[in-house]
Amino acid sequence: MENQEILEMKKNACKVRMYAIEGVFNAKSGHPGGSLSAADIITYLYFKEMNVDPKNPADPDRDRFVLSKGHCCPGLYGALALKGYFPADEIKSLRHIGAMLQGHPDMKGTPGVDMSSGSLGQGISAACGMALAGKYDKKDYRVYAMLGDGECEEGQVWEAAMFASHNKLDNLCVIVDFNGLQIDGHVNDVAGLEPLDKKFEGFGFEVIKIDGHNYQEIEDALNKAKTIKGRPTVIIANTVKGKGVSYMENAVGWHGKAPNADEYKIAMDELNAQLKALEA
Repeated sequence: MENQEILEMKKNACKVRMYAIEGVFNAKSGHPGGSLSAADIITYLYFKEMNVDPKNPADPDRDRFVLSKGHCCPGLYGALALKGYFPADEIKSLRHIGAMLQGHPDMKGTPGVDMSSGSLGQGISAACGMALAGKYDKKDYRVYAMLGDGECEEGQVWEAAMFASHNKLDNLCVIVDFNGLQIDGHVNDVAGLEPLDKKFEGFGFEVIKIDGHNYQEIEDALNKAKTIKGRPTVIIANTVKGKGVSYMENAVGWHGKAPNADEYKIAMDELNAQLKALEA
């Protein structure tokens, strides 16, 4: 990637993080930590990788994105707003009764959301169905599904993985946001996943491991995934939970908690400072 392109990605990701914090603060509930860890990858997908058009969100030939870890939708909503799927002011109504943006993605109520998700394990299963449909319909679109590492403790994830491999879904790219933390603590203390790469390899996946905050590695991994034929790909992306907000980084308590007014100000001040530095 060119340096200028990386710079623009960083700016957009910073804005996505600000939207995520804005939404969770106004909702007084939600999941900031995993939204922030996933922001760089989601930003790259929507602003570089995927064939999508906010003016035609139901285009049958579009690429699909399924946020299987649906509780981290504040980050997805931030990217969709920045891309132009809906006005950014909607972010402030997150989780409010009757609002467009609910606490988990709603494909019927939110433009740009390809699948309702939140019950862990079900998103990747739906993504497999989308990928198989693309094969049957002889379509060229690709399907991207983002999992949480804690989500990979769900048995349904591995049923979906078996299905994807059996059906040779090489148009499916699974991304694991591996930030090491989940609601109950460290993932390896709750139900250790390692060696996660070997598990996916055992299920027939092409496995790529990256730094999920490094845009060059993100780009290289997604480009490689498009060359893999006859089997699905998984990108295991090592990330920092709460990335971008100092007191949230690697802090398990920020899995599912909204900042108070003082914490909100600190977070937004830090992100604003990062954005200004990038724009200097």
